Formats: sequence, C-alpha cells, structure tokens
Amino acid sequence: MHFPDDLMAALVLATLAGLSVPAGAALTFAEKWVPHGADQSLRHFVTAFGGGALISAIALVLVPEGVERLPPFWAVAWFGLGGLAFLIVDRALAKTGSHAAQFLAMLLDYLPEAMALGALLAADRAVAVLMAVLIGLQNLPEGFNAFREMRESGMPQRRAIWLFLLMVPVGPAAAALGMLVLADSPGVLGAVMMFSSGGILYLLFQDVAPAVPMKHSWLPPFGAVAGFMLGLAGHLATG
Repeated sequence: MHFPDDLMAALVLATLAGLSVPAGAALTFAEKWVPHGADQSLRHFVTAFGGGALISAIALVLVPEGVERLPPFWAVAWFGLGGLAFLIVDRALAKTGSHAAQFLAMLLDYLPEAMALGALLAADRAVAVLMAVLIGLQNLPEGFNAFREMRESGMPQRRAIWLFLLMVPVGPAAAALGMLVLADSPGVLGAVMMFSSGGILYLLFQDVAPAVPMKHSWLPPFGAVAGFMLGLAGHLATG
C-alpha cells in the first residue's frame, strides 16, 4: 500500500464523483432549451437513468463486496437496518414538509458510498474506480431532481446553489475517513456497504421508480436500462 498516493487518488476520485452533484443541478438551467413537450420525457428519463445506476451500484459493487466481509446473518441484518433507517428518515421528512427531502436522501446514500470508495481503494483500485463512476452517475440525476425540488418549493436559488457546491468537499472527506478508519476494519466496511444498499433500495422504490412512468411514452423506463448498462459495462471492463 502506498499511503500518500492512495489517499490522493481517493480524494481525486471522490471529488470528481462529487462534482456530478452541482453538475446535475446545473442541468436544470438547460431545461428551457428543450423543445416544448419533450421536457417531461427528458426529466423522467434522467430520473430513470439515476435509478439504473443505483441498481448497478447495489448489484455489482456494494452487495458483492459487503457480503464478502460479513457473515450471512449480519449481511442480511445490516441490509434490512439500512432500509428501515431510510424509511424512518423519509417519514420524518414527510411529516415536517421539508423541501430538502431529495437533497437529504442524496446525502444519506452519498456519504456511505464515498466512505466505501476510500476503503476499497487500498484493496482494489479497479473496484474503487468503478465505485467512483457509479457514484457520479447516480449523483447527476439525484442532483438534478433535488435542485428542482428545492427551487420549486420556494428556496432561494442562490442558497440552493451554495448547498450543492458544498456537497463537493463532503465526498473527499468521507473517502479519507473510509481509507484511514475502515480500510483496516473489513467488518465495519461490510456493514456500511450493506446498510447503504438497503437504504438505496428503499429510496429507489419510494422516490425514484414511481416518478419514472409517463402515459404514452416508453422512453423514460429505458433510462433505467441505459443506466444499468453503463454500470454493467464498467463492471465487465474491470474484469
């Protein structure tokens, strides 16, 4: 292990993945250039694409890597606890009427994934790079949807922009924590991965999948296929 090089690589990968959050927010300003009538299809396609990337992150990285580090019982238990925790947070946000629900949901799945990225880098750089790509792919549509939600709910646009820019350094900090603390604790890392997987799956079926279908339009659901295809291609490319 080359600690300084690995740490720098973790910080760079996490930063690049985190930049997709404000990039997704910036995409909302391009909606006005989309022909009238096609904006809804594009919005639903972006949402579905993010869903496909989330599924690939669970199926190809988080669950396989987590199961390797935990006994079967604890792998299943942490997965269930992740789903339960995200359910509780989601209900609490709904009761408060928070206009930052999508933003907080994005933060809740981004942090454990960035921690796992840092911890994985020392053991398997190819898997860590794939993880960074998947994080970036899912952060893009999540940033798009979260920024639209916050803007439409009345949050000042300048404040929302600053919040999204502050998300960028959060990833490198979490990745550094993962490398410094979790790399030598495989059981804890496995628990983080399974917990994150359960939470992501809950969010996927609670917030993402219901927002995809449109009447008389078959393109948006294919976005999920396209997102998973990219994740699968990256998985196959790393052997």
